[in-house]
Amino acid sequence: MRSLVVLLAASAAVSASAPARSAEPHPFSVHDMLAMERISEPAASADGRRVAFTVRTTDLDANRGRTDVWIADVAGGGARRLTTDPANDSSPRFTPDGTAILFLSTRGGSSQVWSLPLAGGEARRVTGFPLDVTSFVVSPDGTRLVVSMDVFPDCDTLACTAERLAATEESPATGQPYDRLFVRHWDTWTDGRRSHLFAVTADGSGTPVDLMRAMDADCPSKPFGGAEEYTFAGPDAVVFAARDVGREEAWSTDFDLYRAPVDGSAPPANLTDDNPAWDTQPVYSPTGGLAYLAMRRPGYESDRFRVVLVRPDGSRRVLTEDWDRSPSGLAWSRDGKTLYAHADHLGNHALFAIDAETGRVRTIVERGTVRAVAPAGDRVVIALDHLRSPAELYAVEPGGGAPSRITDLNGERVAAAILGEPEPFTFAGWNGETVHGWIVKPVGFDPSRRWPVAFLIHGGPQGSFGNDFHYRWNPQAYAGAGYAAVMVDFHGSTGYGQEFTDSIRGDWGGKPLEDLQKGLAAALERYPWMDGERVCALGASYGGYMINWIAGAWPDRFRCLVNHDGNLDEVMAYFETEELWFPEWERGGTPWEVPEAYREHNPRHLVDRWKTPMLVIHGALDYRVVLTQGLATFTALQRQGIPSRLLVFPDENHWVLKPANSIQWHETVLGWLDRWLADEPAP
Repeated sequence: MRSLVVLLAASAAVSASAPARSAEPHPFSVHDMLAMERISEPAASADGRRVAFTVRTTDLDANRGRTDVWIADVAGGGARRLTTDPANDSSPRFTPDGTAILFLSTRGGSSQVWSLPLAGGEARRVTGFPLDVTSFVVSPDGTRLVVSMDVFPDCDTLACTAERLAATEESPATGQPYDRLFVRHWDTWTDGRRSHLFAVTADGSGTPVDLMRAMDADCPSKPFGGAEEYTFAGPDAVVFAARDVGREEAWSTDFDLYRAPVDGSAPPANLTDDNPAWDTQPVYSPTGGLAYLAMRRPGYESDRFRVVLVRPDGSRRVLTEDWDRSPSGLAWSRDGKTLYAHADHLGNHALFAIDAETGRVRTIVERGTVRAVAPAGDRVVIALDHLRSPAELYAVEPGGGAPSRITDLNGERVAAAILGEPEPFTFAGWNGETVHGWIVKPVGFDPSRRWPVAFLIHGGPQGSFGNDFHYRWNPQAYAGAGYAAVMVDFHGSTGYGQEFTDSIRGDWGGKPLEDLQKGLAAALERYPWMDGERVCALGASYGGYMINWIAGAWPDRFRCLVNHDGNLDEVMAYFETEELWFPEWERGGTPWEVPEAYREHNPRHLVDRWKTPMLVIHGALDYRVVLTQGLATFTALQRQGIPSRLLVFPDENHWVLKPANSIQWHETVLGWLDRWLADEPAP
């Protein structure tokens, strides 16, 4: 096996934002992963001829990423960078007349809306608010913008929020009182501010109108919501999603759609008050209708999203009742007859077309991971990646056929990095039901050799390890280091029907563990070149929980384990986490209501059976799975004399995002595998 040290030394002098190495091809490594240019946020011009998009590059010297706005012809070719300012430029939108691109930029020290004329000239700032603009949309006639900003709801002006923040910063007292949850969320302590929507004129003049003035809610939702959660409904009104539930916020998934006039003449009107579950992602039809995504079961964040259609007369119908997939995004065709949706599907994230009249669903792009959709005239622009390539832009015909490449920003980098060959497989899992998985062959694959195995376990648990190019858990990083990667979409995974996803509830250590056991056995039987005596299991989040569960429930199988941000004690995890709806749904209630549910499949109760060497990794800013869970895991290992190592990132959350930390993470993880999966494990 090629040493990790050798791999890193060979690429240490290369900046991740520099062009790909054109010398001899080399095995894929974390440096290659960081060097990839990350394409996102495609937006097409009204005539469908051009697409603007965001490109993120990584600067290892500055230990951060930065973003620029690019443009390309939908017909292919001619991709060029429009912005080169050292600040971050992102979220491009064409003006309806196609003469300019609006975008967000941090030039000048704050995030504001800027405009760049396409005929030539310098970018100019459109908004100049005393607060950061976090997202925006443009009205269909181009006369207005709606922007989001974080404000104190009891403030009457933006200046009031800015002044209060400045006073807090200057005060020597640092205590923050709380009267309700959330106290903190994801990686941030709450301070009373809410993300509100403001209507402004297209030139940024005049006083912005708070469309959510009377609401104690966020739009976009925190921590990950964006402009997909609100839309213009004609030139004079906005429809948005928000969770206005008062003290129940930390245990409710009751997002509703609201309609508000842009002049602020009336308070927002709740359009979906009859649904106590999640309603979101409104998209306004060119013919006057509205489509959105809706769940049915309150408190369940992984319920199936159905597509609901609201006709111009206000009547509603569920368009996809018979389609057993859960879309994560919607977009209308230019003629308003078709909705484009992308959703997890059999180990991929596919693109579908839904007939707005009949609800009939057609698959347009089945393989790979579709991350964004932008209708462009008679075609559809998508950002598509897969296990052998990061995202590039493609144009597809609504009738299907092979996607036509628009960009090739990473072609040279991909060509220079030798990648492992991926292959899907299936097997009979729990109850004999079909379970899907993927393997990635090691770089330099020789079937006459016996190759060690990295057994990767996904998080969620309602998630998937599928056909995508991941920037944290990329199986190619293990293939490049000489390992075969095996991934199993156990019961509870998404993309195989809602019943399959639901089946993990109350059974975290049951059906999934059986699927993992049978999946590994099936892979070893199908691929005899895998060395079943040299296997390490790795997982994060739910996957980290599963590592702790495996340590006690399957203690004799693996040479080593890697646990990233995983729970040890499900009871204390409930009291430490922030989004309480998640454990309450998964366990069927609170620990005092159903204590037996929190005792069952709790890794803490099997600690006395642990014996496998474990690497424990945790982020100190992780408020989803709190640092004490990682510390407790390490304590249990150390107290029993089990070989173990703890890696703590004081500046990372549930994920590892900083480039230097990503390199350290991969060095540590692969070094742990090297140590224990060698022919003769090191002491």
